Amino acid sequence: MTRSENAPALVIGATGRTGRGVVAELLRAGRPVRALVRDPATSGLRADVELVTGDLTDPASIDRAAEGAQSAFLVWTAPFATAPAVVEALARRVERIVLLSSPHQTPHPFFQQPNRLAVFHAELDRMVIESGREWTIVRPGMFAANAILWWGSQIQLGDEVRWPYGAVETAPIDERDIAAVAARALIDGAHVGRDYVVTGPTPLTQAEQVQAIGDVLGRRLVFHELTPDEFRAENPAYGPAANMLLAAWAAAVGVPAYVTSTVEKITGTPARSFAEWSRNNAEAFDRDVIAPA
Repeated sequence: MTRSENAPALVIGATGRTGRGVVAELLRAGRPVRALVRDPATSGLRADVELVTGDLTDPASIDRAAEGAQSAFLVWTAPFATAPAVVEALARRVERIVLLSSPHQTPHPFFQQPNRLAVFHAELDRMVIESGREWTIVRPGMFAANAILWWGSQIQLGDEVRWPYGAVETAPIDERDIAAVAARALIDGAHVGRDYVVTGPTPLTQAEQVQAIGDVLGRRLVFHELTPDEFRAENPAYGPAANMLLAAWAAAVGVPAYVTSTVEKITGTPARSFAEWSRNNAEAFDRDVIAPA
């Protein structure tokens, strides 16, 4: 099963932050793109992207979407039950699978805390590796975009961020850099059988990340240190995930962040800094974009 460069790459998760970046990178390289979307009318993707309807809970839709595609980018955003059938469908149709996973196997305490998602990622990794297709696994460290999820509403509403473990370091990675690595793996056979951990270029504590966002906004943001119990009490929506986060941060206290140069080695361009990511996403923290009550 060898197809020409005119065969499209299928992007699953094409309307997410990383997936949109993969689409953009492929188009920039002159490659045809097919995007799996739930609703073509609301995808917001360019007119030159072929849209197919489906999602990961419906393996038959994956089979239809992958027909005639050369490669597929897979990021899992659904319940786990359909994963075996989805990987089987992709393996029947495409030559190469590029999987967005996590650094659960990386020997750093931040990534080594047991949790249900890491167990699933390990199993999904195995399925893709054993699929009989060419494969590449891309493992982002801390997503810079977590700053929006964690701190966006607090910064919109005031100048104080209430959060635990302010001194813990990570190396946040811009989703555009993750996408650039994934797109090259889809296009270039040199990355077949490779397993890449990708991080941002610079270790920053959580308090320093908040300060960097404040610098972009021209505001002095204050990091208010919470205890784990205070964090749980003030963030009940996190549920069991709060314990997973707290365990990872606690394990990383006093440990330098895990940093790789993978982005630059693969793309030829240094990974973007957290400050650059913050400038690109400033409106997510700006008081002026708060939705009216």
